[in-house]
Amino acid sequence: MSIKHGILALLRDRPGYGYQLRAAFEETTGSTWPVNIGQIYTTLGRLERDGLVAKSGEDAEGHVVYEITESGAAELADWFARPITFTDRPRDELAMKLALAVTVPGVDVAALVQRQRSHAQAALQELTRRKLRAEAPHLAWSLVLEAQLFQTEAEIRWLDHVEGQVCRRNG
Repeated sequence: MSIKHGILALLRDRPGYGYQLRAAFEETTGSTWPVNIGQIYTTLGRLERDGLVAKSGEDAEGHVVYEITESGAAELADWFARPITFTDRPRDELAMKLALAVTVPGVDVAALVQRQRSHAQAALQELTRRKLRAEAPHLAWSLVLEAQLFQTEAEIRWLDHVEGQVCRRNG
């Protein structure tokens, strides 16, 4: 998800200013994707430049308030309607790291896999603790957390596969 579409989604139902949008973004994502206020204001500037949001005035405390435009609502609707493809996702650094590791002489790929697996297992335990500690979590937060749980489980399965492939090749 881009911060751009996150901001448009947050502005869909009500106008807001930078710090409100940052807090709402982090609450929605369960603070799993921290975003700094500079990113919010830079993105708001681009969205305004592109006609997707507009300044709607200031609140009583002098915060500049933004609202979504018709073009912004159309962009958001289009984003929701489009499937996310593999090319839309950032590169998988772990896959690239392991692909390179098997080609570089002297790299202990088995040790690299084991360190990564240990890290992923610790992350899985922490995510599970967060899920169990949550009292009546918001649906959006639960979905983000569960996506991370599934992704971490998949990473561990893939690392098991990589280890098997490396062992078979190395005899």
